Amino acid sequence: MKIHEYQAKELLAQAGAPVPRGIVVTTPTEAVAAFDKLGGHPVVLKAQIHAGGRGKGRFKESGKEWGGVKYLTRREDVAAVAEVFFKYPLVTKQTGEEGQKVSTVLVQEAADIAREIYVGMVMDRGVGAPVLMACSEGGVEIEEVAARSPELILKAVVDPGLGLQPCQVRRLVYDLGFSADQIPQAETIFQALAKVFMEKDCSLAEINPLVVTPKGEVLVLDAKINFDDNGLFRHPEIEAMRDLTEEDPFEVRAGKANLNFIRLTGNIGCLVNGAGLAMSTMDIIKYHGGEPANFLDVGGGVTPQGAIEAFRIILADPKVKSILVNIFGGIAKCDLIAEALVQAGREVGFKVPVVVRLEGTNVEKAREILSSVRGELPMIQTASGLTEAAQKVVAAAK
Repeated sequence: MKIHEYQAKELLAQAGAPVPRGIVVTTPTEAVAAFDKLGGHPVVLKAQIHAGGRGKGRFKESGKEWGGVKYLTRREDVAAVAEVFFKYPLVTKQTGEEGQKVSTVLVQEAADIAREIYVGMVMDRGVGAPVLMACSEGGVEIEEVAARSPELILKAVVDPGLGLQPCQVRRLVYDLGFSADQIPQAETIFQALAKVFMEKDCSLAEINPLVVTPKGEVLVLDAKINFDDNGLFRHPEIEAMRDLTEEDPFEVRAGKANLNFIRLTGNIGCLVNGAGLAMSTMDIIKYHGGEPANFLDVGGGVTPQGAIEAFRIILADPKVKSILVNIFGGIAKCDLIAEALVQAGREVGFKVPVVVRLEGTNVEKAREILSSVRGELPMIQTASGLTEAAQKVVAAAK
C-alpha cells in the first residue's frame, strides 16, 4: 500500500524527524489561505499523487512548462498555479501518457538548500534483512547516480531483532560528510526513518532529498513510504491513510473479492491459481508473441462466486481480446473451476475467445463439463497443454 508524501512526512515527524511546515489543500482558494497561514513566505506547491518524477513531469494539455512541484514567492500566483494542478492530469514517467488527476496539493514552506542527500530503507532479499542506504548525491537524479556510480551508495544491514544501532548511524553520517553540528540532527532523522520502517511493516521508506540548509539545519524535504499489505491488519491507522482514488479501480474491485490482481498493458486476460503459475503463464504468452492484460491469481481456495467475479473484472477491460484460463487443480478442483467457468459464461457472457487448460484433481470430469456446453458457449476452447493453450490464445487475440 502506498501513501502520499504529506502522510509519509507526518509519520516521520511523529518519530522525531524535522519536516518543513506544510498544509494540505484541495482547492485553489485553500492554497491561497495556506500561503497566508504560512506567513506569506516563499512556498512550494507539490502535487500529491502516487507516482515519482513529479518535478520533471508536465500537466497534460495545459501548455505549461513546469510540472507537479512549483516554487512560488508571490501570493497572486498561488491561485493560478493551483488551478492548473487541480484541472489537468499530471504526466510523469510512472503515470504513463494518460497522466494522473491531482486531488490534493501540499503547500509547503520553502527551504534554502545547500546540500541534498538520499537515505532509504528496504528489505534486501539477498541478506534476508532490512538495509539502510544513503548517498551523498541525493535529489531527482538519484536513479542515474545509482546506475552510474553504485560505489557511492552506502549501506548498513539492520538486524530485525536489535534494530538500527547507534554505531551504524554514526558511521553513515560521518561517511556522508555531515559537519559536527549537523551529525546529531542527521542521526535523529536516520533513527526516525528506521523506526517507522520497522514498526509499521514498511516495504520501502525513503527520504529524497534530505537537505542541509545554508544555516546548517537538516530537514526532510520529501518522503515516500510503502507498506506490506500483509501487515496492515496490525496497523488500522495506516490502512485509514489509503487513498482509493489513486489506485486502479479494477485492482480495488479485485481486492474486495480477495483476488490478487494487477492490471497490465496487453490484450490477453489471464486467470490462474497460484502466483508462480501466473508468472509462468504470462511468460509463455510473451514467448509466443502475446501481451498479458493482467496478472490474476484466484488462489487455491477459489469459490464459484470468486471465479465469476474474476471473469467480470477481466472482461470489463476493453483491451482484452482473448482470455487464458490456466488451472492446476489441487484444493480448487478442476471440476469446480469448470462449473464456475460455465456459470460465468451464462451470467457474464463471453464476447471474446476463452482458452482453457486444466490439469490436476478431477480433470476428466472438468473436461466432460466443458465438452457438454460446447454448443451453448462456443467461445470456450480447450487445450491439452500449456504450449497449445498459449498458441491458441495468442492467435485468438490477433
